[in-house]
Amino acid sequence: MSARALGLSVIALSLALALPALADQKLPADQQTKVEEVLKQQGFTKWKEIELDDGVIEVDDAIDANGKKSDLKLDPKTFEIIKRKAE
Repeated sequence: MSARALGLSVIALSLALALPALADQKLPADQQTKVEEVLKQQGFTKWKEIELDDGVIEVDDAIDANGKKSDLKLDPKTFEIIKRKAE
């Protein structure tokens, strides 16, 4: 194996090992509060879990005023809902 191929293999392995560290992180308290405010403003009454996953805020099982359940993804900078998946 050439030095270049070995170097690329080491980099690829390092990235692969680092990726799981990005998944499922708790939000800092100030961000958690802001997300909860946005959810309430958007008509959601409860939710199961809020976490940062792969650089996006994910809200599991958010329930709106009509009782409809959705999984949400929010932009971590603007807190805008960027994806809504009905359950």
